[in-house]
Amino acid sequence: MDFQVVVLAGGTSKNLVPLVSKDVPKALLPVANRPVLSYVLELLESSNLKDLIVVVEGQENAVRVGGWISSAYVDRLHVEVAAVPEDVGTAGALRSVAHYLTASDVLVVSGDLVSDVPPGAVAATHRRHNAAVTALLCSVPVGGHSETSGSGGKDKAKKPARHNIIGLDPAKQFLLHVTTGADVHKDLRISKTIQHASGQMEIRSDLMDAHLYAFNRTALLDILDQNPTFHSINQDVVPHLVKSQLLSLKSEVQANGASQMEEGLNERVTFQTDPLWYTQRQMGPISTFDDLATGFSHDFFPVRRAHKCCAYIASKNKYCVRLNSIQDFCDVNRDVIGDASHLSGYSFSAQNNIIHPSAELGNKTTVGPNCMLGEGSQLGDKCSVKRSVIGSHCRIGSNVKVVNSVVMNHVTIEDGCSIQGSVICSNVHLQERVVLKDCQVGAGYVITSGNEYKSESLARKEK
Repeated sequence: MDFQVVVLAGGTSKNLVPLVSKDVPKALLPVANRPVLSYVLELLESSNLKDLIVVVEGQENAVRVGGWISSAYVDRLHVEVAAVPEDVGTAGALRSVAHYLTASDVLVVSGDLVSDVPPGAVAATHRRHNAAVTALLCSVPVGGHSETSGSGGKDKAKKPARHNIIGLDPAKQFLLHVTTGADVHKDLRISKTIQHASGQMEIRSDLMDAHLYAFNRTALLDILDQNPTFHSINQDVVPHLVKSQLLSLKSEVQANGASQMEEGLNERVTFQTDPLWYTQRQMGPISTFDDLATGFSHDFFPVRRAHKCCAYIASKNKYCVRLNSIQDFCDVNRDVIGDASHLSGYSFSAQNNIIHPSAELGNKTTVGPNCMLGEGSQLGDKCSVKRSVIGSHCRIGSNVKVVNSVVMNHVTIEDGCSIQGSVICSNVHLQERVVLKDCQVGAGYVITSGNEYKSESLARKEK
């Protein structure tokens, strides 16, 4: 397929502080001891999409991400890493690399997506309908408690979050309405032109925009050029395309004057017998939205389809989550060593866990199912690890309990510590008898002996 691929890898996300820092951009946050960006790159590779532009916010972040890609994917992918200013937004990031885009269609994917939905299927749907945009929609994952909490124990009540309001045609192929962000909680307003043209519309609040899109390059670049204030693909670009997919000839007639209006009305009479022309009064609603070439809006002025906006809805058995908050980070790590273990790329033991051959376990130490222990890590005597990921080259003393947590690389945990529902970043040092519950500890932080913290975010002040 003649597709170019743009991966929007972000920079230092405020939603993920203190997990991210000037030394650890979002793209390199570990999911099951692999950078989250690796999941997108290998998903694209599996669809034979190997020529990529990876856009990173911040020059230093771009250098770090580019260095990791060069070492991890040498001879596998052809990747151009482009640095853009911080906080330009996803639309701004695309503007910054617009001069690189030459293919007829562009696949744009968020670098924080962890999924097994094949991008090639989205691209094929886009081509089949000759669409301006095709968006991947997935079932909304069941969310945990607040974004600043830990990994969410089984005792926590979980409710599905509402991410978007999506309007679909009866065949569930075309996007007729999109409401995102803060607008989700406002009154729902739907264009009468769309209602009459589609005949029926299914309103859904259980679908997540996965931030994987196929765009017609010309349509995408025109919108970015004509709307310089657009900041977000999800909240600005896609809703604009959806709203403008039907053009009423009423506005064109009014803009072009009375003589054009007379001509337009004559056309309505002349073509009423054409099967591609409809009026609500005489013909009823259009049978399928895909059949619409030209129709009549509710005030009997003709409407013309300017472009098609399509949806590819993943089946419910597919995994699809974005790492966009601390809660997401904990959930994704738990899932990839649990129910979605096929995404990890690792072989699990008979005990349903992953323990690197170089790791060392003390006497009476247990590592339960759905756990991971990285290369060169050492655990002392009488330790217990449950539903947790422990990174590489960690030094863990005796009588330490780690439950529902993520421990990154080169962490030192001394005797008698208890860690529950927490994230501990690289190079952290926990002295003896530290107790953490639902906490996040930033890179390089030191917690002195005997301290107890609950629902705290602990980090060094960056210079």
